Order: sequence, then C-alpha cells, then structure tokens
Amino acid sequence: MRKTFSKKAALLPLPVYIIGTYDENGKANAMNLAWGVQCGYHEVSLSIAKEHKTMKNILLKKEFTISLATKATKDIADYFGIESGNKVDKIEKSGVHVVKSENIDAPIIEEFPLTLECKVIEIQEELGDYRVIAEIINTLADESVLNEKGQIDVDKLELITFDSITNSYRVLGEKVGQAFKDGAKIK
Repeated sequence: MRKTFSKKAALLPLPVYIIGTYDENGKANAMNLAWGVQCGYHEVSLSIAKEHKTMKNILLKKEFTISLATKATKDIADYFGIESGNKVDKIEKSGVHVVKSENIDAPIIEEFPLTLECKVIEIQEELGDYRVIAEIINTLADESVLNEKGQIDVDKLELITFDSITNSYRVLGEKVGQAFKDGAKIK
C-alpha cells in the first residue's frame, strides 16, 4: 500500500550547485542552487527566481560558474543558500578565496574542487521565474580529486546532495553498477 503526499516533489537526489557570478561592479557573488540539471552533453539548465542577485548578474554578464558542493564545503554551501546577495557580501563574510576565470567573466571559488565554466545559450521566463540554459565551456578540477589516470574521481570529491524531504544534505553514495552495461543481462 502507498501513502499519498499530494504535490511533494520527491525527486532525489538534488544537486548542491554553487553559482558564481560578478555584478556590474565586478563584485563576486555566490548562490546555493538545487534546481539544476545537465540537459545535454555540454549543457545545463537552471531554474532561478527573478529576485536573486545571481539572476540579475546572469542577465547582465551571460556567464557564470557552477561549483559542486562537497562534504568538506557543506557549511559554506549552506551559508550561500541562507543569506541573500542583495543584502550581504557573502564572499567576504564567508572568507572564501575567489579568482577570476581565465575563460569567462565569472569567479572561481577556490574552496570548491570542481567547477564548470558556463556561457548562457538562452534565458526563458517560466512560471514567474527564469530557466537559464547554458553551455559548459570548460571544467576545472583540483588535482586532489583526480585518480591515478588524471580523471575526476567521484569518490574523492565526496559530493553532497540536497534531500528536499528532510531538508538535509547527504553524501553521494557508493558505485553500485556500470551504466550501459549492467542492463544487458536482461536482453
């Protein structure tokens, strides 16, 4: 038997993305965002409310970074989600270190070991907010999260996800199979 929960969106896991932007004065800002997804091999789609400083900055610059939050950066990531960039300089208050991307006009937050550099393809008004579709033009990974072959090691990253059911963060789990292979047993 199943219990009904009405409209509860229990789509798990949700990412913990940190969106980095610059404003019109070149001041860096960061926002915690869970409503985002990879929507192609090199594209992402983000849903962002109109009133966020991050959205205003994206409309202005058309470029941004996405850093993936980790177990080690959980507190910083959460802070970026509970404070408004319209009211507080979150970069200064959090004490993170920012460098300008060499490829786009957006900040890279050094504490986060994996960062995607993105350029806007399209911005759509949707349900009173914005959907931002962007191309990933480059991915930067700290050497500490690479394996012996120089590839990104998801286990070393210890990525966190947002659990919208309990309003908590969880570490992404263990590898349980091989994509595009394990299902072949059923053929």
